[in-house]
Formats: sequence, structure tokens, C-alpha cells
Amino acid sequence: MLTNDLSVALDNYSSELKNLAECLMEIMAKNLGLGMDVVTEKFKVGIQSIRFNYYPPCAQAHKVLGFSQHSDSDLITLVLQVNQVQGLQIKRRGEWVPVRPHHGAFIVNLGDIFEIYSNGRYKSIEHRVVVNTEMERLSIATFHSPKSDAVIGPLQEMIGGSGAKYRSVDHEGFMKLFFSSKLDGKSFLDSMRC
Repeated sequence: MLTNDLSVALDNYSSELKNLAECLMEIMAKNLGLGMDVVTEKFKVGIQSIRFNYYPPCAQAHKVLGFSQHSDSDLITLVLQVNQVQGLQIKRRGEWVPVRPHHGAFIVNLGDIFEIYSNGRYKSIEHRVVVNTEMERLSIATFHSPKSDAVIGPLQEMIGGSGAKYRSVDHEGFMKLFFSSKLDGKSFLDSMRC
């Protein structure tokens, strides 16, 4: 049955991406001088969600965006550009830079929660999607967030002499704040600053 096959494939995909995200989190924790368990402990029983994106071709692509500029709220997002049609752009030094698709490669976007956990040492990435005039674009974004009872705030090990740059809030409160704000660059993250 097709539904069963899809369910099994999605479970396997989800599990493998969780393993990849966990591995990346351990590497970043090590880079920050943290024990590997400091970040992954918050993540191991965390929340994972998957979004399938379809951007149809648009004859007037210069007049619309596929997705407005924003940063993701989560710890880390893994994006698979399914059909190799360019459209994802990141903001770098105030300019929009296209992200060229590479077959079988994932794009790793750090989210706002990881920026907050690292007290700003790692930055979430502002990005947007533009549409193509002739071809449809398909992507799969897999979002990884901490467990639902986690506190979202700078890790104690990251505060140091400069103090906390972001305020702390419970995960539920954080998500309510995020979903009640306008999708506009990194303005939500700016509202979390101390």
C-alpha cells in the first residue's frame, strides 16, 4: 500500500535527519567549548517537524517572493532542495546571495534558538525564497527544536563576563512570541535581546 510505503520512508528520513542534526549539534557544542551533552541533552527528546515546500513558476517572479525574509525559530534546520532549482537566498553583509543547489546535499540553517543558546556566538541565518519564471521549485525543510519543557535562553556556560545578551523564556512562551510576531528578517530575535 502506497500510504504505508510513504509512512515508512518518512519515518526513516526523519530518523536519519535527527541523527545528522544531533551530530552537527555535537560538533558545534565542541566548537563552543561545551561538553557534547550540554546542547544534545536539550535536543535528544526534542521536537522535529517537516515541511514540504512547492513554489510554482511565476511569469512575474520579480513581483513576488516565494517566502519572505526571516530566520528560523528552531535550533537547526536541514533543507533538501529536491529538484535543483535555485531560489533560496541568504543575507550576507546586507546583500542577498543565492544558494546553489547541489544534488544530494543538505543546507544547514542555524535557528534563533541556537543563537540564543550560544549567547550570540553563532548567528541564525536570515533567508528568503524567490520564485522562478519557468520552473517549479521543491524543497523539504526539517526543523529541530529543543524538548517542550526546555528553557530558551543563553546557556550558563556561554554568558561569561559580558552577561546574557538574550532573555530567557520557557519553550511554550518562546513559540507563542514567535508565532505572534511578523515574519520580517530577524526582528523577532531582536525582540529577545536584553
